[in-house]
Amino acid sequence: MEIFQAIILALVQGFTEFLPVSSSAHLILVPVLLGWEDQGLAFDVAVHVGTLAAAIFYLRREIFVIVPAWLYGWSGLCWDKQGELGWWIILATIPVGLIGLLSGTFIENNLRSPLVIATTTLVFGVALAWADRGADSKHRILGDLGWKDAVLIGLAQAFALVPGSSRSGMTMMAALLLGMTRVDAARFSFLLSVPAILLPGVLKGAALVAADTSVDLLVIATGMLVSAITAFLCIKAFMAFVTRVGFIPFVYYRVILAIMLFGLFI
Repeated sequence: MEIFQAIILALVQGFTEFLPVSSSAHLILVPVLLGWEDQGLAFDVAVHVGTLAAAIFYLRREIFVIVPAWLYGWSGLCWDKQGELGWWIILATIPVGLIGLLSGTFIENNLRSPLVIATTTLVFGVALAWADRGADSKHRILGDLGWKDAVLIGLAQAFALVPGSSRSGMTMMAALLLGMTRVDAARFSFLLSVPAILLPGVLKGAALVAADTSVDLLVIATGMLVSAITAFLCIKAFMAFVTRVGFIPFVYYRVILAIMLFGLFI
């Protein structure tokens, strides 16, 4: 892979990982549309490490409160709101972990085609618009979440294993349907992204080590750095944008992208 390709793909990953537009779909589509070879496992791990670092840095204040509160709760088996939030993050991560393990390579081998991506992009884009209706009147915040909310959002996140659905889009949509404000729906989605990116990243990293394949360290480092910087800036911009405008511009983008894909690949 050339440095130019690494930069483009890292930018794509950084820009799309936390937006409700599906980063996996874009990482599949860009090489297909440009005629590039698959970026490979090592580069995939690198750009996800970059976006994970961006999420942790952006959420560092929340993480430094939630993790100690969750750990402290074990002392008396009693958790405050921040400790409970740690449990809800764990609970919401279980479905995607289980389904990811049970599905094996099925999704990888059967659900990565442009037409599948076009369909999921369109269907869940419209669903996001439906969930966003009346969002200005929704008032639930992170502290109002319960275990049932966590399970439902976790199930939505698990469905996002299908490319085009968008992990962030599905979790934000589920949170909005449960009455959460746009900002808190997005913030919970970003908190869920930490284990959602970390766990498969560890598995892919282990597979990469076991394969003992040679890698271009300059390409890997470039992908990691560019994706990290881009993702961090994207998160900050998104939080400000969604507060003022909402999710509808992303819905328009998804519908237009889906129509273009149907036109190209049917």
